[in-house]
Amino acid sequence: MEKITFGNGLPGYEIGDKSAPGLIVIQEYWGVNDMIQEVATLLSKDGFRCLIPDLYKGKSTLDAEEASHLLNALDFKVAVEELKQAVDYLKSTGSPKVGAVGFCMGGALSFCAAQHCGVAAAAPFYGTPHPAICEADKIAVPVEAHFGVLDTISGFSDVATAKALEQKMKDAGAPATFNYYEKCGHSFFNSLTSQNLAYFEKYGYPHPAPEEVSLAHKRVVEFFKKQLA
Repeated sequence: MEKITFGNGLPGYEIGDKSAPGLIVIQEYWGVNDMIQEVATLLSKDGFRCLIPDLYKGKSTLDAEEASHLLNALDFKVAVEELKQAVDYLKSTGSPKVGAVGFCMGGALSFCAAQHCGVAAAAPFYGTPHPAICEADKIAVPVEAHFGVLDTISGFSDVATAKALEQKMKDAGAPATFNYYEKCGHSFFNSLTSQNLAYFEKYGYPHPAPEEVSLAHKRVVEFFKKQLA
């Protein structure tokens, strides 16, 4: 994992062959921590060149209250512009096509990237965007979304909110597929990192079913291998 700058001097972390299909890997609201770097490393081993844009500019935390402050201080319109610069950087330095994958806050921003940032495809995990920054029904590139049925973050990543967005996109003819995992809650993809046990216990999220997490991993890799070919 290499610390880099891209665009107009923006910070980020990059890993993978520069000629491989690119992925912007978008952080959770904790910031760019060990978990998101492990996820990017995992995806690089699947054959992708990954760039994590550091949207908090070096700040990260595992304290929920502090994370909320960082999230509330983030200008999402500026963040979307920075994601666009990340996509442009990957394209201009060797990656023929670029996708977006993100988690929690990054899941919501993945929808934004699909509408505004020039990606070929997006895979949002457990996050939905505010309509002020993303009109998801106007997305024209393939989207594969992933949500846990046990997710209780109402209005953002719970099943009812996800299904409402799914219906809105379906009615508009947007090319989106939504996947629901019966034995998973919020942040379930983090179970693939080395911090999984302590993480789920600390924040009270359900321990996800390993076979469902493996399925989500398999799906997202197959999705991007197809869409970024």
